[in-house]
Amino acid sequence: MSKLFEELVRKRGFSDRFLKPEYEDLPSPWLLPDMREAVRRIQKAVRDDERVIIYGDYDADGVTASTVMREALKLAGVKEVLTMLPDRFKDGYGMSEKVVEEAKKTGASLVVTVDCGSGNEEIVEMLSEIGVETVVTDHHECPENLPKAVAVVNPKRRDVAKKVPEFEKHLDELMRLRDLAGVGVAFMVARGMTEEGMIPEGQEKWLLDLVLIGTICDSMRMSEVNRILCFYGTKVLGKTRRAGIRELMRVSQTHKITSETIGFQLGPRLNAAGRMASPLIALNLLQAPNKIEGASLALQLEKLNEERRNQQHLAMKEFEENGVPEDDVLVMTGKWHEGVLGIIAGRLVDDYKRPAFVLSEVEDGIFKGSGRSFGDFSLADALRACSDSIIGGGGHAGAAGVKVMKGKIAEFRDRINEYYQSLGLSNQERYFEREADIEVRDLGEFTLDFLAELESLEPYGPGNEMPIFGLSEVFVLDKKLMGADGQHLRLLVRGEDGETLKLVAFGVPEEWRGVENGERINVLTQVEENEWNGLKSVQGRILDLRGC
Repeated sequence: MSKLFEELVRKRGFSDRFLKPEYEDLPSPWLLPDMREAVRRIQKAVRDDERVIIYGDYDADGVTASTVMREALKLAGVKEVLTMLPDRFKDGYGMSEKVVEEAKKTGASLVVTVDCGSGNEEIVEMLSEIGVETVVTDHHECPENLPKAVAVVNPKRRDVAKKVPEFEKHLDELMRLRDLAGVGVAFMVARGMTEEGMIPEGQEKWLLDLVLIGTICDSMRMSEVNRILCFYGTKVLGKTRRAGIRELMRVSQTHKITSETIGFQLGPRLNAAGRMASPLIALNLLQAPNKIEGASLALQLEKLNEERRNQQHLAMKEFEENGVPEDDVLVMTGKWHEGVLGIIAGRLVDDYKRPAFVLSEVEDGIFKGSGRSFGDFSLADALRACSDSIIGGGGHAGAAGVKVMKGKIAEFRDRINEYYQSLGLSNQERYFEREADIEVRDLGEFTLDFLAELESLEPYGPGNEMPIFGLSEVFVLDKKLMGADGQHLRLLVRGEDGETLKLVAFGVPEEWRGVENGERINVLTQVEENEWNGLKSVQGRILDLRGC
């Protein structure tokens, strides 16, 4: 272990269990509320040869979770499995009455939800009235009243203390399970079926490539449980049997499996299906039976992702030209493609350092939108506080959806800003400040061997971010502006030991362009491998740059 990596491990407080995760260290699936009831009901479906509907969600977590559950049910012996995904534009998030109609039409007697369902009490009741039972598997915040389903497997249940025997004894493990994505909860159900002998032991591990993708794309905290799932998911994805994923990696030029390539290359393309057209395109890709079908679907996702990028660019250009209000919480309305509202809200948060909702009129008099937040401001709590000003909404602390009547938008804007002010939050900008894990003066410590050591920390995610290094008073040997408008920057800098490091940044702010040769600067950077003409070297990506 190099001295630099040893210092990083010490500062981050990584244990041997974190550095070398063991699959056997996963918490028991039976700790999740209603897991036994869920597995028993699936056993009955196998025994009675029932037709089962899986109802998922339209994002990457939803389509991966749907595929995990479908394959788990098939492995367990369910012969007929139908998969339904909501249409973002017609159905919105969660279960719709379409599932009731589908159950009537197909004769299904069991509905299993993934990544949704905890807030769909009414739909579950409607299914019950026609003799269809429901098993909910989900990870979203739970309402006060849960659906009267056979089982509600959700680590965020408010009554978890009553549902888990010896709750206090297992408190630490239960808290770690709260970080599961929807696909992670679905996988835990598969583990429960495996432990009951319904799935051959070890076969469930082949689902971990999907767990990795869904967990990273849903930005879940990389706590110990997700670390184990994603660590082994990386190994499975490296030798995935899925023709569609292999073709998507080819089309997106994903040559190396990292949290970054999953989050910024595979994820956006999978999400583009539900954002711009139908999530069934992404679902079908994950389940593609051969290379030809996988390639065709991968190309469709590539085109949809390009369209998504164009729509996003047009919206952000509009904000740049017209400006935004000075409110604590931005509530922006306009005519934008519904599929990119969440992305635009996220960009507003990044650019203006304030929580943001972006709403577009989806039908006469009704606006639908997405919100993004950060720090101590929970959108789920905020929407509950403003419930009488909206048609409906919900989600996570950091991301939520909402529907508002046109005549209530001003009231919603006022109410959510009043709620924000009532919390007395201060210095929320600190959540955007980046700090170095380690200060480095000798650039010779950045070797290819060190990069190999860093790879052992993958996959990165919230709670295990990619390390940041502070370069103190490095000397600028060479500066070059690149791009048609000089918007990109490349520097060659020298450290105290006389060794050099190439640094790059894209789309740099104006003040960075003024750096001159011969200056000493302080830099925050992340390091990565660069390959050119077959030669590999260490390169830094500039996160922040300041003069000395």
